[in-house]
Formats: sequence, structure tokens, C-alpha cells
Amino acid sequence: MTKLGKTGGSARTTFCAAAITVWALAAGVAAAADCKSAAGPGTDWQDCNKKQIMLGGSDLPGSNLFNTDFTMTDLRGANLTSANLEKATLVRASLARAKADKANFSRVEAYRGNFSAISAENASFASAELQRTDFSGARLAGADFEKAELGRANFDKAVLTGTRFAMANLSRAKLSGAVLEGPIDLDRAFLFLTRIEGVDLSRASGLTQEQVDLTCGDGATKLPSGLAAPAKWPCPPDDD
Repeated sequence: MTKLGKTGGSARTTFCAAAITVWALAAGVAAAADCKSAAGPGTDWQDCNKKQIMLGGSDLPGSNLFNTDFTMTDLRGANLTSANLEKATLVRASLARAKADKANFSRVEAYRGNFSAISAENASFASAELQRTDFSGARLAGADFEKAELGRANFDKAVLTGTRFAMANLSRAKLSGAVLEGPIDLDRAFLFLTRIEGVDLSRASGLTQEQVDLTCGDGATKLPSGLAAPAKWPCPPDDD
């Protein structure tokens, strides 16, 4: 019987390693997202095209929706609790009244999205594109909007207790009517013409006089100790 020497042993080791690699790749393909699967808990629709379809009321808790395209899709009342929607496209999509507590919306593109009355407590919207998005009546306690683009977003009657807007762009956003029963983080947020009429920001952290001077408030606006209302308040109506 011929014995394998060092050279033969190395060749066999190399062959086995290659076989394992091929197996791993095959397993990865087998585990790829099933874009035709029905909605359900733990669904994997990563990178799938789900544009312009009706998914209202779908049960998708804990689902992998990374980079999924939901452009103009109806997700009203869907259960997205703890789902991963990182980098998903939600342009003009409706998530009204959806349940999305602890969901990951970081880096989503949701221009003119409808997030009204959504429950997204402790959810992440970090670095998300959310211009002109409707968050009216949303429950956003503990949500993270760090570095998010929120130009002209509407937070009327939204619960923002403990919400983080650090380094977010809130230019011309509407915070008037928002509910704050505790702190809010506005560290280095861009507040150009941000509507804060009647908002209680007395417990806001990171807020500076330079930021306040850019905003639109009124006599009912409450500021942290040491900050004062600028002479230009109130601002003219924003018709756009």
C-alpha cells in the first residue's frame, strides 16, 4: 500500500478545504432569500422587489427586509416588530398604524413616506432619508434619528419622549404639536426654520442658542435654562 507523504497530505488537505468551501457556497445559495414566499414571522425578503403591492396587515415580526424595495407599497397596519429594514426603499410607501417597535430602519430611503400613527418605539432611523415623511401621531419614544435627513417631516402629535435627533437635519420640519414628556436629544441637529411653536423643550439636551436662533417658535415654546427666544419669533406661515 502506498503511503501519502507530506506532499500527498498537503494535497489532500487542500482538496478537503476546497470541498468545504464549495459546500459552504452551495449552502449559502440554498439559504438565499425567497422573494416569492408569503409574508410571515421571520420572512427573508432581503434584496427582493416588493414595489407597488398590497401588504397591509402583514405579519412580519423579526423579518429580514434588508435592502428590500417597498416603493409605493401598502404596509398599513403591518407587524414589523424587531424587523430589519436597513437600506430598504420606502419611497411613498405607507406604514400608517404599523407596529415597528425595535425595528431597524437605518439608512432607509423613505421620501414622502407615510408613517402616521406608527408605533416605532426604540426603533433606529439612523442615517435614514426621510424628507417630507409624515410621522403625525407616531409613537417614537426612545427612537434614534441620528444623522437622519428629516427636512419638512411632520411630527404633529407624535410622542418624542427620549427620542434622539443628534446631528439630524430637521430643517423646516414640524415639531409643533409633538408630545414630549421627558428629554429629547438635539445635539448638533440642524434646526433651520424648524417649527417648535408650543413645544416644551425645557428638558432638551445638546440644544444651543445658535440652534434656537434658527427655529420658529412662539410665546408658548419652552426652552432649557440659559436659552432665550430670538427676536424674530414668531416666524411667518410655511405654505410649502
